[in-house]
Amino acid sequence: MPSEPVKNLIDRIRDRSAVIGIAGLGYVGIPLALAALRRGFRVVGFDIDEARIAQINAGRETFRHIPMEPISQAARDGRFLATADFGRMGEPDALLICVPTPLSRHREPDLSYVRKTTEAIAARLRPGQLIVLESTTYPGTTDELMRPILEATGLKSGRDFFLAYSPEREDPGNGEFGTADIPKVVGGDGADALAIADALYAALVVRTVPVSSTATAEAVKLTENIFRAVNIALVNELKQVYAAMGIDVWEVIEAAKTKPFGYMPFYPGPGLGGHCIPIDPFYLTWKAREYDIATRFIELAGEINTEMPYRVVDRLAELVDRERSRAFSGARILVLGLAYKKNVEDMRESPALKLIELIEARGAKADFHDPHIPAIRPSRKHGGLTARTSVALTAETVAAYDAVLIATDHDDVDYALVAAHARLIVDTRNVCARNGLAGPTIFKA
Repeated sequence: MPSEPVKNLIDRIRDRSAVIGIAGLGYVGIPLALAALRRGFRVVGFDIDEARIAQINAGRETFRHIPMEPISQAARDGRFLATADFGRMGEPDALLICVPTPLSRHREPDLSYVRKTTEAIAARLRPGQLIVLESTTYPGTTDELMRPILEATGLKSGRDFFLAYSPEREDPGNGEFGTADIPKVVGGDGADALAIADALYAALVVRTVPVSSTATAEAVKLTENIFRAVNIALVNELKQVYAAMGIDVWEVIEAAKTKPFGYMPFYPGPGLGGHCIPIDPFYLTWKAREYDIATRFIELAGEINTEMPYRVVDRLAELVDRERSRAFSGARILVLGLAYKKNVEDMRESPALKLIELIEARGAKADFHDPHIPAIRPSRKHGGLTARTSVALTAETVAAYDAVLIATDHDDVDYALVAAHARLIVDTRNVCARNGLAGPTIFKA
């Protein structure tokens, strides 16, 4: 039988009088805030970026695939507030942490954002609050990192406050599955924490999937992304093998996926991008060392995927030399698409950034066109590319380059124009074939 404080909080969640706080207003936090607002909750959003705070409160577009009008209306109605004042973290009944968890230069987990956010919460922690981590991390983070920081206040998890983990499952740009449409895995630090977290997410999404512990929930998220990373590495390797045999891997995949059981299609590309798949597997490889276990399969997949930009540039240089009869050094290359996936403006870990650096390391000059990214934003790994701007995609522009390298297959690109005017096209996404475009100047990589 739940205690009175537990019952009261669950009742407040069910009658929508509970206030939800969201720490981190990015690709995960904003859709989560929207889901909560649509279900009748009042939301307070926290972020360290004051410019973003002002933009969100004004209802100005932050991400093209996320509608901001509901947030703007909720702000006018007094149901939503974005703030950089972490002193207000004692106000929400539930605090959901959606902050970045990148890797260091040595591929070790960087949990500084989680730690700092947890410390900010601890400074204002009050009895009865639910704290949930959504950021992807290694099994044990919630219990080993967050709980000691929160309990250093003198309050105890499971008695005074409640701690849980529920991994984000966002897929930016996916028009079929939004936040509320995706089942939510939930693990709690004890039965009461699980009951409260489950009640909260049951109010936000189509259904919940309770699991036995926070560590299990953390492992679920890693498993999902490792599954994708390993299978993408497999088709990337198959692409190289089949290309040597004169076989088109894309045709193979299209035929193979007609089998109604026992096969799931994955597609090759110029490398892995986004905040999850290139990063998350290494959280488990790092944690596994604590148990003297080598994750050889995961690390091999990482090696294959990391090699892909190098293989693409090798192929590009070979084709420029052979088809254009000129040295790659000094060539002008247009990289088409900068985002890590199509139809979004998200360039985190995008292989296109690495492609540009590799092209220029070999003496060529690279520009880019991306309808969603007007200029390259600062990043830790590719700071030297900051502020470069997207060139216009016109017949004259395309014709001026020695080659066009298709790195991202955005839908709102005129590929017919590119095919008609490019001297050479190297397509890493099979988008030309999908659009019925073929010819002696179009090659796959």
